[in-house]
Formats: sequence, structure tokens, C-alpha cells
Amino acid sequence: MGVVFVGFLVIGVALPVLPLHVHDDLGLGTFLVGLVTGSQFAAALISRPWVGTYCDRRGAKQAVVLGLVGAAASGLLYLLSIAFKTSPNASVAILIAGRTLLGCAESAIITGGVSWGLSLVGPERTGKVIAWIGAAMFGAFAVGAPIGSALYGAFGFEAIAQATAILPLLTLLAAVPLKGVDPLSTVRPAFWKVMGAVWLPGTAAALGSVGFGAITAFVVLLHGQRGFGFGWLAYTLFAGFFILARLVFGDRPDRMGGARVATASMLVEAVGLSLIAFAPSLAVALAGAALTGLGYALVYPGLGVEAVKRAPPESRGLAMAAYTAFLDVALGFGTPLLGLAAGQIGLGGAFALSALAALGACALSAALPSWSSPNPV
Repeated sequence: MGVVFVGFLVIGVALPVLPLHVHDDLGLGTFLVGLVTGSQFAAALISRPWVGTYCDRRGAKQAVVLGLVGAAASGLLYLLSIAFKTSPNASVAILIAGRTLLGCAESAIITGGVSWGLSLVGPERTGKVIAWIGAAMFGAFAVGAPIGSALYGAFGFEAIAQATAILPLLTLLAAVPLKGVDPLSTVRPAFWKVMGAVWLPGTAAALGSVGFGAITAFVVLLHGQRGFGFGWLAYTLFAGFFILARLVFGDRPDRMGGARVATASMLVEAVGLSLIAFAPSLAVALAGAALTGLGYALVYPGLGVEAVKRAPPESRGLAMAAYTAFLDVALGFGTPLLGLAAGQIGLGGAFALSALAALGACALSAALPSWSSPNPV
């Protein structure tokens, strides 16, 4: 959890300022804001099959270490993009390259972290492991958001780039001495076979994650457009309530059933996104962000329990990679599409679409217990 926390600070410090850098500093539109934000998730999607197999065959610790090295390299590309600031198209192209590399690194860190945790405490605590590792990740987001905003306000995007390059290298000092766990398998199962086992919980998780993409890419711009200010606070409240729910209710998917918990959670998320979409005041918008974080918190672990129990034990890393790939589709491709929609129907409309996606996810999750056997692979 500690390694994941520090490793994800490099993502957290950039989340609230990337839209401002691309939109205000480089003078580019909402589609490119969504593309820069979403490119990380698209790259994570492409790298998932390899990362999942690497975890199972080489060990989770090795995957985490590899991810930290990649994250540091992405910070160097951030720095290079600043050198081309007078040519916005070239600058954003290099920035997207850095985000792409960071997406691959994120894939290795989170897949390795979850697989490492499952190897330590066993699959019967799958929901709790996913919830707590995710709490560490979003804790980094919550802490990183105000830090990133402060760094950007005082020193510009260059400070974000430097932090992205340095923090992962410092984290390596903590990760390398830790004892690893044995690889789960030397056999390489077919990725598409595992994907077939987890597609239904994965699809529900993807729809439920569209709102997260809207929060990361557009909540700061929405607050600015409506004159609310405090866009960073909306994201921090989202992440803070997300962490609180995971720490307090993290064992509920294991005890009550993953699909049941996820269905209730996405109803809360839909309410929160609707409040953001139509908020007449800062207080309502912040309440919506808090409710969205509270609801979204148990979507991934709840449906993750359903995904893992449908996969063979020796393929836990690959199963988590396949399951998480559905979220990458939602965030990597859904976020740019939301950006296009925002150009036509406004930023509030993008959050309204996200609420509808969450309601669709509820319907799939509610039907999940009646689908297939627990172990079809």
C-alpha cells in the first residue's frame, strides 16, 4: 500500500492541472484536454495483457519496480514537452507520449500491487485487498491534488514534471528491499479466455467508471466556467470520500457479495454526478463530488470480486489485468468522447451523460449474480 501510495502521487499531482496546462497554457480545446487525460488510460489498456502475464510468471514485485522506472521516465518527457511550449501541437504530442508511458507504468504498479496483496493474504480477501490498495491509490490522488495545484500555481507545469521524474525513483528505495512473492504460474493462459470469463463484471465496471473520467478531466473546468472556483477541492472531496468508504466498508464485497454492493454503490454515484451536472452553487457541486466518490469507491472492488472468482487461481494477475482493461476502455476512450460531447452540450451535459452510464452499470450489476457459474474458465 505504501509503495502504491507514493507511486501514484505522480499521477495525483498532475490530475487537477493537466486540463489547465493544455487548455490555458497551450491554448488547446476540450477534445485535446480529454485526449491528454485519457491517453494514460488507453496506454494502460494496451499494456494490461503483458503486465498481467508478467505478474503471474515473473512476480508482482518485479512488475511494481518496472512500473516505477517507467513513471520516472514519463516525467522526463513532461520536461521535454515544456521546451516546445511555443509550438503547442509539438508540445502536446510529447506530453501525450509521456502520458502514454505513464499509463504503462500505472498498469504495472497497480496490477502488481493488487497481485502482491492477493498473494500475501489469499483470495478469500479479494475485495478487501482491492479496496485497500485502491484506497492507497486514491489517497495519493487526494494528497496530490492540492499539492499539484500549489506547485502549478507557484512554479508552473515544470514543477509537476520534476515531481513526476523524482518521486518514483525515491519510491524505488522503499520497494527494492521488500521481500517479493513467488510467481503464481509458469503457464501462460490465453488472455482472451480469461477476458471471456470477466467480461460482464468488466463491462459494468467500465460504465460505472465513466463518471470518474469526467471528474478527472472536467470538474476543474466546470467549476471555473460556472464561477465556483475551488476545482481542486471538488477532486479532493471525491478522493477523500472514496478513501473513507473503502476503509470503512472495504470488507462488504467479501461479506455481502460483490455485485450487490456494486449495484448500490453505483446508484449513489449516479446521484452525485447528477448534482454536479445541474449544480446551481459551489456547495451543491462539492456535495455531488463527495457523493460521487462515496458511490464509486466500491464499484471496482465489488465487481472485482466477481471477476476474480470467475478466473482460475493461477491466473489472478491476468484476471485483474483483463478486468481492469474494461476500465481503461471507459477512461481512455470515454473521456475524449465526453470532451467532444462537452463541446456540443456543455460541461454539465458531460456529467449528465456520466450519470446515465452509471445507471446502465446498475442494471448490468444487478443481473450479474444470475449469469454463468463462478468458475467458467
